[in-house]
Amino acid sequence: MRILNSLFIAGLCSALAGCSVFSGGGFFGVDRIFGDGGASAAGLPYRAQLRSGDDPRNFVVTAQAGGVGVDAARESVRFPATRYCLETYGGSDVDWVMDPATGDWAFSREGQDMLFQGRCIKR
Repeated sequence: MRILNSLFIAGLCSALAGCSVFSGGGFFGVDRIFGDGGASAAGLPYRAQLRSGDDPRNFVVTAQAGGVGVDAARESVRFPATRYCLETYGGSDVDWVMDPATGDWAFSREGQDMLFQGRCIKR
């Protein structure tokens, strides 16, 4: 019985290693999705980085999005914000700063970068 268990475990490990489950991107590719901030690896169009403010619930997401509009950059910005709020506060709800003129997310530009502000509202 002990030999069968050992053979089963060895076979399972070999099968998983052969399928690249543990190589090239971590366990099931999680590092490929979350490892570098997520933008390029997750198939999002623009690289984005989040930094928290003095109050850790507040944050700024900077997207390297050139001259595009909010709609084009939205998912690249939403991804790190959702991840941050979920990992830090246990919920993915974000209260984005809104532009009263457009009713859409407010943003500012620094050169080719777009800066969005938000706040984690869970817990």
